[in-house]
Amino acid sequence: MNRFMMAAALAVAFAGTAHAAALDQFKTFVGATKSARGEFTQTLTKTVDGAKKTSAPSTGTFVFARPGKFIWTYQKPYEQVLQADGDQLFIYDKDLNQVTTKKLGDALGSSPAAILFGSNDLEKNFTLSEAGTRDGLEWLKAVPKAKDTSFELISIGLKNGQPEAMELKDNFGQVSTLAFRKFEKNPPLGATAFRFEIPKGADVVKQ
Repeated sequence: MNRFMMAAALAVAFAGTAHAAALDQFKTFVGATKSARGEFTQTLTKTVDGAKKTSAPSTGTFVFARPGKFIWTYQKPYEQVLQADGDQLFIYDKDLNQVTTKKLGDALGSSPAAILFGSNDLEKNFTLSEAGTRDGLEWLKAVPKAKDTSFELISIGLKNGQPEAMELKDNFGQVSTLAFRKFEKNPPLGATAFRFEIPKGADVVKQ
């Protein structure tokens, strides 16, 4: 699974009343949340020989400013950074000391990343609908309109106007689950907050 697509979905914050429908909270978020930061836990569930198996959790931090600027940092069990400055995407693997770069361009498009990092015109790329209440959360369903995306369904669980969980089902039936905590909406961010510095001695691969 493409880690950018999986990571780049991450951490969505929604403003709204505690019991508002998920779609109402989502639309309020789009209009009110320009940036955010917090922490995440991520697991991957897949079916092997008819049995569901869930990976050990990955943990890390995130910060974003829409549109197209973010830093998504995996801290455990291994270190990796996905960072975008609005123009370029940088993927840094600390163990390999390697940086992969690519034009951000339309990379967000109909990916889960567009929900968080893209423009306000989300209904251009997604079909949004209510998905009911489950595990004490109000759920929103987002189905990409494009047919060539890595994900077939994105579900977002909300409570008290904040995101509690996000589920990403890919085309192979695998489900990535993200849990968010310590979410801070519209924090002050410096002008150079998303400028990526190539680590000393790192190999750079352009795509």
